[in-house]
Amino acid sequence: MKKQKTKLITSIGGQALMEGIMMRGPQKCTMAVRKSDGSIELEEVHPLNWAKKYPLLRLPLIRGVVNMIDSLVTGEKALMRSADKVLEGMEDGEEEEEKPSKLDIWLNDHFSDKMINVIMAASTVIAVLFCIGVFYFVPTWLYNLTTGWLTFMTQPVLGMERFWQSAYEGVIRIILFLVYMCLCTLNKDVKRVFQYHGAEHKTIFCYEYGLELTVENVRKQIRFHPRCGTSFMVLMLIVGIIIGLFIPINHPFIRPLVKFCLLPVTVGIGYELIKICGKHDNLVTRIIAAPGVWMQHITTKEPDDQMIEVAIQAMKDVIPENGEDRIG
Repeated sequence: MKKQKTKLITSIGGQALMEGIMMRGPQKCTMAVRKSDGSIELEEVHPLNWAKKYPLLRLPLIRGVVNMIDSLVTGEKALMRSADKVLEGMEDGEEEEEKPSKLDIWLNDHFSDKMINVIMAASTVIAVLFCIGVFYFVPTWLYNLTTGWLTFMTQPVLGMERFWQSAYEGVIRIILFLVYMCLCTLNKDVKRVFQYHGAEHKTIFCYEYGLELTVENVRKQIRFHPRCGTSFMVLMLIVGIIIGLFIPINHPFIRPLVKFCLLPVTVGIGYELIKICGKHDNLVTRIIAAPGVWMQHITTKEPDDQMIEVAIQAMKDVIPENGEDRIG
């Protein structure tokens, strides 16, 4: 479909949920979920809204970190709530009761409920640390492992060692991110979430083009939006490569630790770039947004009409009457 000229740009954004979508406008945040009985239920979500309460947190670079924390907390809350809503409408006997695993039985036999909660919390911390280790330490470790070969290959290019290291680490991180996203698509539940993700983008585009929010109009839109969270993640990876050029440390432990400590800087810069790409449509912004838009071929899928209906309901509930969501 040939892209139409956007009549307006909205600040309204969204997130795909379990059988639903959360839309966040300037005045309210609403989640719409398709329940097991086929009905669509709307429920207001209450974000942290730190930036609204404290003007200092709206400053450039700072606002990126604040908004990311807000989005993660609010999104996780909405995701868990959507899962509950999907199960609420199930009739007795519609789904077989899941049998406890051998591990669950062993834990219940040997530990109290309080201790099990502690174990689960510790497992979560270990999982997060493992992800940080893989994403930050593995690329630097691999670079040091192959540093002799890289030095030989780049020897004619004097003074470029830091560039090659940062580029090498960045490419490895992008590959890890790409592989992870591809593996996620193998799960049927995640694939449905990606379809709702596509419905969210299409609905926002339909609204930005000034078209009536109908299933037919939404269906015609493209599903790749420059203000997507996927694009934000990819921009952070690219910004991380640039920041790595200014870290004169090659130690396999200290270098990734410094890069991790600079994550707020990466987030802040990435957020400003994604805002620029969402507000302006020109050659420069299209080049900046291109890697993230390409990645959306994986994280967004074509939705069915029922998914589009859910997105429309969520969208309509957050559109302000005074048009204060319009940023362009």
